Amino acid sequence: MEKSTVLAGIIAFAVLPNLETFAAFSLAIGLVLVPAGAGMAQPWQPAIFTAIASFFPPLLAPANQMTYDTQQFYNTTLAIIGGSGVAALSFRLIPPLSPAFRTRRLLALTLRDLRRLATGQIPPTPEDWEGRVYGRLSVLPDEALPLQRSQLVAALSVGTAIIELRRNARPLDLGSELGEALEAVARGDSVTATARLTHLDAELGVRESAEALHARASVFTISEALTQHADFFDDGTPR
Repeated sequence: MEKSTVLAGIIAFAVLPNLETFAAFSLAIGLVLVPAGAGMAQPWQPAIFTAIASFFPPLLAPANQMTYDTQQFYNTTLAIIGGSGVAALSFRLIPPLSPAFRTRRLLALTLRDLRRLATGQIPPTPEDWEGRVYGRLSVLPDEALPLQRSQLVAALSVGTAIIELRRNARPLDLGSELGEALEAVARGDSVTATARLTHLDAELGVRESAEALHARASVFTISEALTQHADFFDDGTPR
């Protein structure tokens, strides 16, 4: 922060008053921002260069009509320093969320999105869905139980299978059986959903097309996950 203040003061009161063109102005601020940006990409002290690149623009406060008011500069600097200090202090005063709470929150969000997916409220592509759940898997606390990790992976598989089934619903004429099964998934009724999926699998079993075989694989994926993790999928509506 101190380095940003010194650099902003030098540019504002020693360099810019002697410049008139936009190109010269760009070169002046580039003398600070370009090295700072390059330093951020290096393994040596990236935090220092990040702070310089972050605080330099608001401290300099460039405008079409520059005003060289030292009192205003000091006030802005004190405000930024004070705000940064309060923010840093808040991280010390407010306790972080426990790993157990964060894990439950991630599972609840994923279950909520899965139910919305089952009702057709969000029609993502498999890549969108996988990216969303993979992101939550990546931030899952190390303290999360193996069962909780497997529940998140099961939700990932079920969501991908639902997307594939919806894609093939019209070509395969899956009818209301699929809709009723997905409605049961959205309600958190694994027993009904599994029963409907069993009927759907029986209907697909008499067909010999490759599309029907892929649909049966998706049906099996959903049924297997609902059976193994019924407590998770039947949990109350997450907030």
